Amino acid sequence: MSNIQTMEVELPPSWRLQPLSAFNAHRSPTINPASYADELFEYYSIPAYQQDQRPALVEGREIGSSKLLLQSGTVLFGKLNPRVEKVWLVGNYTEHRKIGSTEWLPIVPCDRVNKQFLYFLMWSEYVMSKAKRLVSGSTPSRQRVDPRSFMRIEAPLPPLPEQRKIAGVLRVVQRAVEQQERLIALTTELKKALLHQLFTHGLRGETQKQTEIGPMPESWEVVTLENAALAFDYGTSVKCEHGKAGFPVLRIPNVIGGSIDLGDLKHGQPKRRELEQLRLRDGDLLFVRTNGVLENAGRCALYRGELEGCYFASYLIRVRVDSTKVLPAFVNEYARTERGRSFLSGRAIRTADGKFNINSGTLKRVLLPLPSLDEQQEIIRQLDLIERKLKLHEAKRRALTDLFRTLLHQLMTAQIRVRDLDLDGILSQAVRENGDKRPVGFQPPLVK
Repeated sequence: MSNIQTMEVELPPSWRLQPLSAFNAHRSPTINPASYADELFEYYSIPAYQQDQRPALVEGREIGSSKLLLQSGTVLFGKLNPRVEKVWLVGNYTEHRKIGSTEWLPIVPCDRVNKQFLYFLMWSEYVMSKAKRLVSGSTPSRQRVDPRSFMRIEAPLPPLPEQRKIAGVLRVVQRAVEQQERLIALTTELKKALLHQLFTHGLRGETQKQTEIGPMPESWEVVTLENAALAFDYGTSVKCEHGKAGFPVLRIPNVIGGSIDLGDLKHGQPKRRELEQLRLRDGDLLFVRTNGVLENAGRCALYRGELEGCYFASYLIRVRVDSTKVLPAFVNEYARTERGRSFLSGRAIRTADGKFNINSGTLKRVLLPLPSLDEQQEIIRQLDLIERKLKLHEAKRRALTDLFRTLLHQLMTAQIRVRDLDLDGILSQAVRENGDKRPVGFQPPLVK
């Protein structure tokens, strides 16, 4: 090994630390698209990246300022607000000329640099974490990476054949993540369609009737949630903090997608009179009382006894239903249908601080379809099957994302070498052993 030291890792003799300017073949020129009013451009803008990472086709007349003139294979690093990570590899989607926002820092790979390797390098700790510190601007949303300082960042440059192999390994893992993303999207759409089908047509092929909440099977009733519930309660106003002191208290961030998420759990000490009154029990429904996003006001989750001795905060409303009339899981699923969501969001009140509120009175007036308990149970069973499939794909995605992050660091620092990898075995082990890990908060980039 040589004496080259970086990030407390010794690099192989054939690797070289180089400033990013040495990776760059030449500066990207600028162009004024308005001078070519009728020409279509393949436009790499920040909004297009944030939407779906596909460039837009835009006529020159629609673009009001100078842009970067790009070539395929250029790697773009987002200099605006670098806390929101943005790296884009310019593709070749069309035959049109390619332009990009000047909020990108472009690097055109020289003949010693593989474009895919350079793309992944931008996400590594060598570049991303350092770039976030090279900023100017008074507020986070206005901060920009200083271009000169960025180009002075030093990063490892392995021999070109090894660059290709490193990029190839990372791309294989990335494709595995993308596959799980596609399966999650497909399963989510299937769940949405199944919700509509079950809550509109039921399970028994009955003749439909028109009701206040739309068509439904002839044998179903429509009731208010108040008529099917035993209690509506607001949560505790106790101050909640991280740590284990006191009792776990569920808050708005814990109410996610119909289920309780314990990822950001805080604790507090409810008042003596609240200790019995506000303790959660299996089957309680929690509704979000206030939120800055209209669609999230009234968001619901079912508490299934995930954590013993739980309470809930004042920004949530607990509904405890009469299980001789309606099953809690049935209400939870109905609250996720388009009908259920629109009822609550349509009655939310906007406050002076820009939030949207509902109250117990709003919840009591929710109109609820009511089949027999047996049919409710079968509807829940069918939805649960697809929900389990969705959670399995999400667990696999988390495991593969974690693996991507680990390999990105270890390959870029030469802690492991491609020749030493059994990638098929690593992929299988990651999904098998780590599929139940919590998300690591890192989303792998997409090369398109």
